[in-house]
Amino acid sequence: MSTLLIGCWSKDGATLSITASHQVADGDQAAINALTRPAFTNGANWAWEFDVDDHRRAVQRAYEENAHDDDTWVDDTAEYFEPVTY
Repeated sequence: MSTLLIGCWSKDGATLSITASHQVADGDQAAINALTRPAFTNGANWAWEFDVDDHRRAVQRAYEENAHDDDTWVDDTAEYFEPVTY
């Protein structure tokens, strides 16, 4: 299983807000499309499948792989996990 995170970058690019989290079979593009299409229609502009089966680990990876190097923040509004920063 993988964790699909869906979210939205702020207009200034400083914050990635995670708005939804779904468990999907690894690489199941049909399921990913079914989940992301309505989210993108409703304002999401970011989605990423992480090869972990835990929401917290996926959010941590989102921070490490998409935000850390750019000095941006990940705000988990789906389950309110705060990633470890360093």
